Amino acid sequence: MSSPTRQMNTRRLPPLPGKGKRGAGSKGPSSNHTKSYHKVPDMIITGFSPIPSNHHGNNSSFFNHDGPLSIHDLNREALIQYLNHNPEFLDTYVLTHVNEQQIENWYLRKTSHLSHHTTDRQKTSEQFKLNGDSHHISDNFTHFSKYTSQIHTTKGRVAHVLSKEINHPSGRHIALSELASCVVKAVHAEGCNLYATDAATQEIVLIRGGKIVNENREKICDRVSIAAQVAYSKETTRLRDVTVDHRFPNGLGVACNRSFSVIVLPIMDEDGNVLGVLEVYRNSRFGQFSEGEEEVASFLLLWSGIMVDYAEIHSNMTKQRKLHEFLLTVTKSIFQDIVSMDTVIMKIMNYAQKLVNADRASLFLVDNQRHELYARIFDIGNGILSQAETQQREIRFPIDKGVAGHVASSGQILNIPDAYSDKRFNRDVDLQTGYHTKTILCMPIYIRGNIIGVVQMVNKLDGIFSRTDEEAFETFAVYCGLALHHAKLYEKIRRSEQKYRVAIEVLSYHNQCTDEELKQLRSLQHPEKLEAITSYEYSPWEISDVQKPIFVLDMFKELFTSMRFDISDLSRFTLTVRKNYRHVPYHNWVHAFSVAHSMYTVIKRSNHQFTSTECLALFVACLCHDLDHRGKTNAFMVKSASPLAAIYSTSTMEHHHFNQTVAILQHEGHNIFKHLTSEEYKQVLGDIKHCILATDLALFFPNRARLKEIADKNEFSWSIQEHRRLLHALVMTACDLCAMTKPWDVQLDSVNVIYQEFWAEGDEEKSQGFKPMPMMDRDKQNELPQLEVGFILGICLPCYELLAQVIPSTKPMLDGTIANLKQWQVMADKNKEEALEAAKQENNTEKA
Repeated sequence: MSSPTRQMNTRRLPPLPGKGKRGAGSKGPSSNHTKSYHKVPDMIITGFSPIPSNHHGNNSSFFNHDGPLSIHDLNREALIQYLNHNPEFLDTYVLTHVNEQQIENWYLRKTSHLSHHTTDRQKTSEQFKLNGDSHHISDNFTHFSKYTSQIHTTKGRVAHVLSKEINHPSGRHIALSELASCVVKAVHAEGCNLYATDAATQEIVLIRGGKIVNENREKICDRVSIAAQVAYSKETTRLRDVTVDHRFPNGLGVACNRSFSVIVLPIMDEDGNVLGVLEVYRNSRFGQFSEGEEEVASFLLLWSGIMVDYAEIHSNMTKQRKLHEFLLTVTKSIFQDIVSMDTVIMKIMNYAQKLVNADRASLFLVDNQRHELYARIFDIGNGILSQAETQQREIRFPIDKGVAGHVASSGQILNIPDAYSDKRFNRDVDLQTGYHTKTILCMPIYIRGNIIGVVQMVNKLDGIFSRTDEEAFETFAVYCGLALHHAKLYEKIRRSEQKYRVAIEVLSYHNQCTDEELKQLRSLQHPEKLEAITSYEYSPWEISDVQKPIFVLDMFKELFTSMRFDISDLSRFTLTVRKNYRHVPYHNWVHAFSVAHSMYTVIKRSNHQFTSTECLALFVACLCHDLDHRGKTNAFMVKSASPLAAIYSTSTMEHHHFNQTVAILQHEGHNIFKHLTSEEYKQVLGDIKHCILATDLALFFPNRARLKEIADKNEFSWSIQEHRRLLHALVMTACDLCAMTKPWDVQLDSVNVIYQEFWAEGDEEKSQGFKPMPMMDRDKQNELPQLEVGFILGICLPCYELLAQVIPSTKPMLDGTIANLKQWQVMADKNKEEALEAAKQENNTEKA
């Protein structure tokens, strides 16, 4: 294809569109012979007119000529300006008069021209002198029509090879080798050299038959060969005679220095990175390479470079997807079946073999205490060791010995292509087993930054372990670490669970009533009448501990005559509840019995306002509401970081009391609710939990506020379940504090006992460096009357006032509380007077 300038000097252009025949005799628009080459709108160039105003004159004008216009009749700049302002004219001309082959040639020239400007460095390339002349890529292009079939054939062959070989480890090199052979045929070259770039070492390396020839390597920055120069500059180079160019002492870099004409082209991806270099050469038979042949080769490499880049991206994404699917399968398999450490190790080793296609696998765990590596499962080949064989063998060796020991000590990944050439390899194992180790891939397994094991792959089945194997195995090792960590945790949990079951079994045995205790209870005589104890003033503390279970049984019978109870189950339940109260000063079995007696009195005096299931839940809840109480408040349990506080964040002890109740009910022969239906059983247990939790004074205040609001508005209704549950909570608190309603002597004794428990807690707080509350401080026991006055006014009196408002029959509890308040007030006032007098005497002493 000749140069554009030569074409402009020789080509006859078609007449430009206008009105009237183009010629010397044209009369303008009035002519009857008006004819235009195309029917297009009139187009005006700024500053020019297609019909000059002086068109009748004899002077030559821009558009008036006799016959077709030639290049000598036009001004080049005017023509370019005309086409710029009238692009539709060019569109119409091209669509009508230019064939597809010419359009394709223009496209090839345009894309090839752009490819020379796609580079990261944006630097001026060196000018190569060809036989004494400075050479630039010329704008002249040979006609591409004779190369069209080769171009399409080459594109098809390269695409076929890419789709077939790209997933192969050497897929890129195989595809580029196929491309090189196609370019040789397309440009009639006698041979070629193909190089790949090594980004890590900044070298070019020769490729033969799709494989790397490591003996032929060259630093790119040295630029002693043409290929290295092209890889450095990213510019296509065409030399007419290699032998006379002294800038490249290595010539083509291989044994082809007899070559004369050569084209050296960079193979680049779309980001401008050099994938490789292609040299095509001729000796003498076909003469010099033409510019057109250079452009054909450039176009093929431009297209192929992008194709290879995209194919590799697709291949990498496919590999990543397969790796993710593999890891997902591994994760599901391992974590769904964590039954023992050995099972997890077996799965890890089997999956590791499949991942990198290894012949054998070993997994060593780190014993930090003994500074050793050990393995219960070793060298898994095609056969899998049985569990019995596994239990009989365990291999141990120092942590600094062998390849695995080096990895465990240093945390370094080792990929050894030749085991026997590595000093760290222990040959004794091969001598003992008769197995020949060739390649090793060994990797540490981390968890929380610490090495817990080492996985060792031996003998890749199809060569040596690659960098891709390392990357995939490194990702797999993360899952191995998590699996081993969870397997260890599972084993610890399983052992702890077994210990827990044993402990529960022992405690259950010792916390249940004995047959001897049951026999003794049955031998006791029941009281003749219970009317005497159905009084708010009655003191249950007068009943002996031996007799209390009998009274509990009788109160059960009195309250629930319509229900059927197994007397043996009820007896075991009562005796076991008694046994599960600790020997603390106040919150013990005596307190539980007094609270249950108080609830019995409320139920008996309330004229059947509670349902039978409510009465059952309330009475049992009172009997069990402080089970296993440790004599400490919830605040102390939280402050001292008790395990119970870790389990129950709110109402700590109350939740524990309820759980102990359920545990007792689950003992054989203790389920006193077995006669209930499933719905009744569920309802009773729910009510018991609600009632026991209500004894937490932290919940008393919101419960009381809500119920008082309803009662003050006279809106309380026994038919509304919410109102009943609020009343249950209030009754539980009233019975829990029943000692405040008893006669003064009983009240005084109870207060002295409870303060012994409070002061013991205060002493322990002091020993832990905490400052106890005044009521817990033994040093402030002289303030006890004032503290009791505050307690009655703040909690007891509001509780019993509201209870009497809703259940008038409980008013004796309010009266008893008011009577005791007066007594405490007298003592508090007396203490104030004594304290004032003592202060005066101390003041006088100081003045004296």
